[in-house]
Amino acid sequence: MSPTNVLVTTLTLVLLGLQYALWLGNGNLLDTWQLHQRVQAQGEENSRRVERNLTLEAEVIDLRKGFDAVEERARTELGMIKKDETFVQVIESK
Repeated sequence: MSPTNVLVTTLTLVLLGLQYALWLGNGNLLDTWQLHQRVQAQGEENSRRVERNLTLEAEVIDLRKGFDAVEERARTELGMIKKDETFVQVIESK
């Protein structure tokens, strides 16, 4: 075998070893891509939850500071009315 053939064979084996590590080894391209997708999905979920938390925080502050929010909830969720008020229900027909 000539030195050139040995060199080509060695370089081919090195290249195959590197390709194996790239495609099938620990931390391969597929695993990296899947991890990137999961990180991106988790980031989107975190953004939705931050928005939800901000909304809830604003609602808590509103409930602590004033009676307007408490009154609104009592009216909409519990159907309560103030003393000496008349309840009128409008039913729309289609």
